[in-house]
Amino acid sequence: MTLYGLIGYPLSHSFSQSYFRNKFKNEGYLKHDYLNFSIRSIAEVREIVDKHPKLEGFNVTIPYKELIIKYLDDIDDAAREIAAVNTVKIIRRENKKAYLKGYNTDIYGFEKSLKPFLTTSLHKQALILGNGGASKAVAYVLKKRNIDYKLVSREPISNLSISYNQIDKTIVNSHTLIINTTPLGMFPHINHFPKIPYQYINTNHILFDLVYNPPKTKFLELGEVKGATIINGHKMLIYQAEKAWEIFNYPN
Repeated sequence: MTLYGLIGYPLSHSFSQSYFRNKFKNEGYLKHDYLNFSIRSIAEVREIVDKHPKLEGFNVTIPYKELIIKYLDDIDDAAREIAAVNTVKIIRRENKKAYLKGYNTDIYGFEKSLKPFLTTSLHKQALILGNGGASKAVAYVLKKRNIDYKLVSREPISNLSISYNQIDKTIVNSHTLIINTTPLGMFPHINHFPKIPYQYINTNHILFDLVYNPPKTKFLELGEVKGATIINGHKMLIYQAEKAWEIFNYPN
């Protein structure tokens, strides 16, 4: 049985396991399975790899996308630049320790799901809500597409960062792309949402929520009421999962 998996904590509502198990069933990968590894410490990752010799790769989710890096043997250039990994390929050679290489497929998933909605003349500046591993993939894509951005967090850490209470009408009006990279609003806490002044949102705005469950978070609901284009994280997850599958199956 060839194995793949997901590392994170907690994993009670994992997209990846159901997605890959359905994929294996529908595409005839009858000797493949995908397991959840809910671990309280990222230090357990090498033990998991050693205990499961058929494990050929795994995805990484909250809160380990950054912490996983020091346990890897190699990392691709994009993941190194943003210092966040969500996909790890395991290369096993006879009589040698498993070799782990990290990638970031959130970059691909976010860009591919956002691109059809962008208007060059309208979406020149963005707000990224949150400063975790996912926000780094978002920032990478925006930089690549020449979209200026500000990171929004409770405690700003650079000149690219502002706090939530600094967001005013002028900032909202000029930043017509707003991306939520926090878990606020994720099931079961569906009434939570980022505290921004939604009254200034208009029909020029795109609100993108990386959360996919529920399909329409409170963040998206509040934007939709003001006429904004809303996008949830479902397609992004599918695109990043398929890119991860490609990576798992690259020749060593």
